Amino acid sequence: MELRTLRYFVAVAEELHFGRAATRLHMSQPPLSRAIKRLEADIGALLLDRTPTGVTLTPVGAVLLDEARALLDRAERVRVRVSAAAGNASITVGILGDGTDPGVSRLAAAYRRDHPGIDIRVRDTDLTDPTCGLRAGLVDLALTRAPFDETALTVRTLRADPVGVVLRADDPLAGRDRLRLAELRDRRWFQFPEGTDPVWQAYWNGGTRREGPVVRAVQECLQAVLWNGTVGLAPLGHDLPDELAVVPLTDMAPSRVVAVWNEGDTDPLIRSLVEIATAAYRR
Repeated sequence: MELRTLRYFVAVAEELHFGRAATRLHMSQPPLSRAIKRLEADIGALLLDRTPTGVTLTPVGAVLLDEARALLDRAERVRVRVSAAAGNASITVGILGDGTDPGVSRLAAAYRRDHPGIDIRVRDTDLTDPTCGLRAGLVDLALTRAPFDETALTVRTLRADPVGVVLRADDPLAGRDRLRLAELRDRRWFQFPEGTDPVWQAYWNGGTRREGPVVRAVQECLQAVLWNGTVGLAPLGHDLPDELAVVPLTDMAPSRVVAVWNEGDTDPLIRSLVEIATAAYRR
């Protein structure tokens, strides 16, 4: 199994949709579908159950997803260490979940203009690690959301977004102009896997311990709402499927978009990126 094919599989497994995965991978859908079929042929088992509306993981696919994530993380660690040993002029940026934020596009354009000779690598991560691999040494800087455990890290706030609750469009509460957290106390909320930063988990559970299905990616959160009526929280302003609605929460602290790097890291490339990001995200 090639690492590239495993990356393709992880994208499809996290998006639960070939079209969305192809967009995320910046490729067309037919070669992506062919690559997954070849992977299934190599393994000798179906990894995905296809339906007209998307895909679901088979039990074999769920096992491969866990193993593929671990293998890809290990491969990235190797790349980062080798690159550092070679002294290459590069910087690796971790981006959490949704890389479509216009602030990212403005930052990329400005950084390329100011540092045309620097190789920028981007590591897209799921919701289980709010530091996007920073603590594991996989990235030099993360563009993510707070709050999380900030021990030994330096955090710069770039923007603050109000938060709403994501509900099925036919939910009795979906037509409200606004809601309070107490009105959702009897609902099931999505959870992150065991071992996820507890500060991060507590925020997305509205500050109270909850029960509900375990998710890793944004699309898994949305599917949990769509299929099971699970409560999900999301920053306002994101596009959602017609079957879902978002209602602002009046007593939920805003979600801070932040740049974060290791405390004491004086790399001028990182400091320059932070300063450019501060301007790019506040336009």
